[in-house]
Amino acid sequence: MPEASSDRNTQEVLSHLKQLNARFIHNFVTNDVVSHDDLLHPAFLCINAQGKRVNRVDYLRRWANGFDPRVIPYWDVRDELITVIGDLALVRSTNKHTIRQNGVETTGMTAYTDTYWFTQGHWKCVQAQLTAVARENEPGDETIVSVYIDGVKKALRG
Repeated sequence: MPEASSDRNTQEVLSHLKQLNARFIHNFVTNDVVSHDDLLHPAFLCINAQGKRVNRVDYLRRWANGFDPRVIPYWDVRDELITVIGDLALVRSTNKHTIRQNGVETTGMTAYTDTYWFTQGHWKCVQAQLTAVARENEPGDETIVSVYIDGVKKALRG
């Protein structure tokens, strides 16, 4: 864990937050509530893509089975942008997803901002906010950070 400092925009801190973002996504795809719970601040709140505020307890309850690879055969993370401002960090990215329902597949994107607070020597997520992305604002494939196919993380070609 990088130490707190007056200059948090060091490569070490940004790298650590990038790892936390990857863990956040992996926890979702694997329905890992225990690991995910460890990332969240006690006052955590989620604002979903429909604008609904979801408290920590209900959020984690859904986390236990929110990702089903039979329903979501494709999931990626792209266009990652991390900004550190004092004891706060904004971790922003976009997910492309394919959803399969009744034999029909639809693809869309959701942008998110996870707000982290550096407290008691750790970065803790205090809020996650999701926003649907209009087609004309979708980031390109060249910005892909990670890909999950049928719930399994795939290596990216470099």
